[in-house]
Amino acid sequence: MEQEDLSKLKIDKSAKAFQPVKRRRTFLWVLMVVLLLTAGFLYFNEMLTPAVSVEVGTVSELYPSQVLSELSASGYVVAQRKAAVASKITSWLVELSVEEGSRVKKGQVIARLENTDVLAARDQAEANLRLSQANLESAKAQLEEATKTYLRYKQLVAGGYLARAEYDTAEAAYQRAEAGVAAAEASVKVSAAGVEAAKVAIDYTLIRAPFDAVVLTKDADVGDIITPLGAASNAKAAVVTIADMNSLQVEADVSENNLGVVRVGQPCEIQLDALPGSRFRGLVHMIVPTADRTKATVMVKVRFIDKDSRILPEMRAKVSFLSRPVQKGEEKPRTVVNPSAVVFVVEENRVKETPVTLGASLGDTVEVLGGVKPGERIVLKPPKRLKEGSRIKIMEK
Repeated sequence: MEQEDLSKLKIDKSAKAFQPVKRRRTFLWVLMVVLLLTAGFLYFNEMLTPAVSVEVGTVSELYPSQVLSELSASGYVVAQRKAAVASKITSWLVELSVEEGSRVKKGQVIARLENTDVLAARDQAEANLRLSQANLESAKAQLEEATKTYLRYKQLVAGGYLARAEYDTAEAAYQRAEAGVAAAEASVKVSAAGVEAAKVAIDYTLIRAPFDAVVLTKDADVGDIITPLGAASNAKAAVVTIADMNSLQVEADVSENNLGVVRVGQPCEIQLDALPGSRFRGLVHMIVPTADRTKATVMVKVRFIDKDSRILPEMRAKVSFLSRPVQKGEEKPRTVVNPSAVVFVVEENRVKETPVTLGASLGDTVEVLGGVKPGERIVLKPPKRLKEGSRIKIMEK
């Protein structure tokens, strides 16, 4: 009995034992085939579906003033008050206390010339003045003495106690004393004028700023000969060149044909190549009453309303002549798109449907309040069959 029971415990190696394993393998193979067929169908369907040809634009920024612009012109920033500061005399430059970019005040000493000779002349003039004043005091004392003698002799000759000849001598001495005082007084005036002339000569050796300004260029160095005429080859006529930064204006050339659009007092907006991110308010200050026959243009001067230390002479500028002033809140740029492009953003060769919030119209564009950013590419005039994720082909313009 025990042997029969043990025989029943043998492993059955028949085909029925492997059937569940075979079924699982078969199921996996079928699943893989289905997945491959599905992927292949989708791929070939995508490949066989033609890309949609679309016209693409860019989300941009627009200043409200661009819509108000009636005319644009180019020019340069020019200081209307500018000076090459020089000397009235010829001498060596011994001190220069400014450099390019220095700010100076009216009357400030910016350079000094060698002045030993004029200082000596001043000292001599002051000594002459003191001598003249001493001579005047002596002449006044002599006049006082001559006056007393003259008056006493006059009484004596009237009473018959003095000879007429002695009286005449006293009278002559009195008159000479008066003349001596007058001459001494004139000499004092001459000497005082000499002192003032010497002081002026000294002041000529001090080169001062004629008005509040900024130093643009340094035209001489210590040791150079400064002369008003600059005739010598090694002489300099100017020490520095300065400009009043409060007098900066844009000088723009306007075509004769467009001059009718421009008027004095007209609001403008100024852009500088050196400061592309900034725009400055301006007004037409002057229309120069002459034309340039070679360019057929007329110069228009536009002054800045707002001062900015970044604005420098000779910067290139572009002026927009506006139909009205820029109002408060219109100074900053607005994000705008073409009115026909509002929903599809281009991402590589496909599109993404994006909701946007539109604002007011600005010229030929419409303001975007949200949904897209400047620089993003968008589809212009999207066709009806365009949808989320569609493949696109950008049309050549």
